[in-house]
Amino acid sequence: MSAVRLEGAVVLLGRFPALAGADLSVDPGEVVLVRGPNGAGKSTLLHLCAGLLPLSEGRGEVLGCDLGADRAAVRRRVGLLGHDTALYGELSPAENLDLWARASRVDAAVVPGALGRLGVPERLWAVPSTRLSAGQRRRVALAAIVVRRPELWLLDEPHAGLDGDGRELVSDLMSEAASAGAAVVLASHETGPADDLATRTVTMAGGTVGADAV
Repeated sequence: MSAVRLEGAVVLLGRFPALAGADLSVDPGEVVLVRGPNGAGKSTLLHLCAGLLPLSEGRGEVLGCDLGADRAAVRRRVGLLGHDTALYGELSPAENLDLWARASRVDAAVVPGALGRLGVPERLWAVPSTRLSAGQRRRVALAAIVVRRPELWLLDEPHAGLDGDGRELVSDLMSEAASAGAAVVLASHETGPADDLATRTVTMAGGTVGADAV
């Protein structure tokens, strides 16, 4: 069974077709890089697969769940890293991850290990997230995905805002997730670490997905 299968998927933002008949299939264990310029529809594609945007036309299935019938069913099974880290600013990194663990029905005992794995210094675990740098918040958001252990990783510019060590760590996490059987879809408009990591690359333009890049 495919982790993602979209056929003629259309997503309207107001009256604008942010996705205009997109086709995409992703299997478990794949790392698929979605390449395209800003405005091509990459972020919309990820948010659709995360169950956060409604499918206006076409067909969409994620992890066996019909996006047209019950898109909420996929949310607990996917991990999305967007441009917004989705952290509660008044809560500390540890408190944010504890919330994600509870929501995902995961033992909160995994939180320290996830923060440590992402290189978040222990002295920052109890600091309000608003006091962290952009790179530190990015690491905490990635730690939240590690805590959730999703079947599908959806990552929007995952290397952005990170130093060299952080970029290498993110690549390692994606590779490990795919090796464990998860599907990984990452979007980027830049060349860089994602190119070496991806098992397959597709291109987007005008809200549609083109043929696999050679």
